[in-house]
Amino acid sequence: QVQLVESGGRLVQAGGSLRLSCAASGVAPSAYAMGWFRQAPGNEREFVAAINWSGSRTYFADSVKGRFTTSRDNAKATVLLQMNKLKPEDTAVYYCAAARDRPGWDHGNSREYDYWGQGTQVTVSS
Repeated sequence: QVQLVESGGRLVQAGGSLRLSCAASGVAPSAYAMGWFRQAPGNEREFVAAINWSGSRTYFADSVKGRFTTSRDNAKATVLLQMNKLKPEDTAVYYCAAARDRPGWDHGNSREYDYWGQGTQVTVSS
């Protein structure tokens, strides 16, 4: 059974930093690309960041480029999202997701992902 569990979300002041973690079980980490999405109240789920199976390629939404980074440790089956210079508009529930590594993977499309975590709340106060 595949399980993704996010952690690290909390209340933080604008300008601060947070590191989210996603622990995967029931999957072979090297067979999956990983993505981060977020959803704020009243909004659709949106792409934040993604990383390919080896960690050699990362992708970011324009809104977080230069502020967020993502990395993975396949030996520990863990993916991290480091968020710096947080803004109130970053407030959302953050989800990690796993996509079977395949040619033509569209990292920004939520339909490309096969498994999802339950999410962790990030709140940025102004």
